[in-house]
Amino acid sequence: MNISKQKWVRAVFAAVIAAMVAGGMASTLCSADPTPGGSPAPTNSVPVQTNAVAATPVAARMQVTGAELYSINCNRCHPERYPTERTGAQWKTIMLHMQVRANIPVSQARLILQYLQDNSGR
Repeated sequence: MNISKQKWVRAVFAAVIAAMVAGGMASTLCSADPTPGGSPAPTNSVPVQTNAVAATPVAARMQVTGAELYSINCNRCHPERYPTERTGAQWKTIMLHMQVRANIPVSQARLILQYLQDNSGR
C-alpha cells in the first residue's frame, strides 16, 4: 500500500469514528431530561377527561410455566428433547449442567426441572 492510500484510509477511518462519537453525543443530549431534577415543568392546564381506560401498573407478575421456560432456554442452542426421553434423575443431572452452561437463574431452573421430571414418564 502506498503512502497516499494509507493517508486516505486513515482519514476515512478518523471521519467514521468522529461521526460515531458525534452521533452518540447527540443521541445522549436529545434523550436527556430537559428539566433539572427530573420533574416535569408545572403547567396551568387542566387534565383532559377521556373515555379511555387509565393505564394501571400490573400488580401481579405473569407466571411463566416450566414448559415455557424449557422452550425459551433450551431452544436457544439446540432442539428441544421430549421429557420422556430421560428419567427424572437424568434430567436433574442435565439441568445442573445446563443451568451453569446456559446461565439459567435458579428459580427458572427449578421450574424447568419440575416440568421435565413430572413429564418424564419414568
